[in-house]
Amino acid sequence: MTYLNTKAVKAMTYDAIVIGSGISGGWSAKELCDRGLKTLVLERGRDVNHITDYPTASKAPWEFEYRGSVPLEKKKDFQFARFMREETMHWSITDDEQPIVQEKPFRWVRGYHTGGKSLLWARQTQRWSDFDFEGPDRDGFAVDWPIRYKDIAPWYSHVEKFAGVAGNNDGLDVLPDGEHMPGFEMSCIETHLKESMKQHYKDRHLIQARCAHLTDPQQIHLDQGRTQCQNQKMCNRGCIYGGYFSSNASTLPWAKKTGKMTLRPHSVVHSLIYDEKKGRATGVIVIDAITRQQLEFHAKVIFVNGSAMNSAAILLNSTSNRFQNGLGNDSGMMGKFISWHNYRGKLSARYEGFKDKKTSGGNPSNAYIPRFRNVYKQEMDFLRGYATGIGGGRGLATDTKGIGNSLKDHLLNPKLGDWYISSWMMGECVPREENHIRLHKELKDKYGIPQLVFSCDWDSNDDKMVKDYLEQMTEMFTLAGFVDINGSDSHSAPGSDIHEMGGVRMGKDPRTSLLNEWNQLHLCKNVFVTDGACMTSTSTQNPSLTYMALSARAANYAADELKKKNL
Repeated sequence: MTYLNTKAVKAMTYDAIVIGSGISGGWSAKELCDRGLKTLVLERGRDVNHITDYPTASKAPWEFEYRGSVPLEKKKDFQFARFMREETMHWSITDDEQPIVQEKPFRWVRGYHTGGKSLLWARQTQRWSDFDFEGPDRDGFAVDWPIRYKDIAPWYSHVEKFAGVAGNNDGLDVLPDGEHMPGFEMSCIETHLKESMKQHYKDRHLIQARCAHLTDPQQIHLDQGRTQCQNQKMCNRGCIYGGYFSSNASTLPWAKKTGKMTLRPHSVVHSLIYDEKKGRATGVIVIDAITRQQLEFHAKVIFVNGSAMNSAAILLNSTSNRFQNGLGNDSGMMGKFISWHNYRGKLSARYEGFKDKKTSGGNPSNAYIPRFRNVYKQEMDFLRGYATGIGGGRGLATDTKGIGNSLKDHLLNPKLGDWYISSWMMGECVPREENHIRLHKELKDKYGIPQLVFSCDWDSNDDKMVKDYLEQMTEMFTLAGFVDINGSDSHSAPGSDIHEMGGVRMGKDPRTSLLNEWNQLHLCKNVFVTDGACMTSTSTQNPSLTYMALSARAANYAADELKKKNL
């Protein structure tokens, strides 16, 4: 006879488990705890406490041994070492933490610590519109979203009020207005481009981008322990003021205050446990990253928020007699239709005016041109469109003329240079079935988990979009009187700008999608996926605000369903 240690099982049992503590995981945990559910949050990496664990926050350049540069010896074991700076290297992972197989080049940036990439994101928070949700249905590429703007609009408002979003209400149908506190001021060079675009175009608008920074903190933000953004522009180091939204400064402390949350770091999720008699998932198998011990945690509902690629990988690795190809994967769609944003196009220029003006202080956001291609009809030889980021300023000019004392004087007393302006595209990549990830049949990582194989690439639609962006931005810069206009295609690898999406997409039909309109697995109703893996298409807007809204919406639905005993 087998004796079950019921006390031990009870200690490992919760109402809900959330896998991942980043933007979507933090929101899932916050909402579930607010609804009174005893919730376990599993974080793969180390614990990071708000304020006390930001070692480089607010440090001046001279406080770093090499002014922020990292010696080659320290770089050798780290992922993407060429991008490392001492200010942020504490967020990097070593190459042996999670090796991957790149069947085609893919740059996969990860954040393995409490808060995940919510400590590293660009904090851009533009809402989606029906033009974005209807895109796949209109042009027939990818499957139709099971939701529309009206379904998620109240949840956009819900998360915006709590997170704090600065920006203006611009009255644009392609970019719905939201719950905004005052936006940051544009520089004179950005305002100049805005006025030029007003003069020459009816369908193109330059606005101040909406961003998750507190410019006018409300009581709800003070209750979180946060205060006004100080415009330091050191956000990726971690903000001791909580001036920008992160899980660490906002949702996780809020969840902790309820007394319902347990956060467990160093917990590498292996797979989900499926009970074939009950027809639902009953728990999660975890490998302790320190001891390598295998543990099991149990819950009535499970939120998979490990970031897009890891969420798909966890579900693919969750096999059983019922689901031999991954949990809920009867359709064979899991891991397919991976997509991302196209940042390949970049443009810069100079302006010889405004000699009486200079920049003062910092602006943690940027200006923004919402999508204007293929909005109301298919007008181009490529599908979907692109948004454009705009930034400008005035720096110091280095004068190396002369020798001796005159050269020294020039270097020690630099003069203001010309105004510059830069732009970068964010194009919508259309999901394709051949762009996929899968589990390697033999290779495993140090935790005994199959390595991920990436097989993703650009196509002609992306190339055409870059070409149009460069042509149109060159035209807009020329009309505004800019000089030395220089555009380029970086030809960077897919995934280079951390907006990877898809793999466990939402849809109406279980034969062509994995999740329903509530982010539930079609075939396992107590498992929800609300991070980037759930995305059916990518839009042109930054995706994090949509992850937040979907997570809050799904968590409250799950709490309701639990109360009704439907899960």
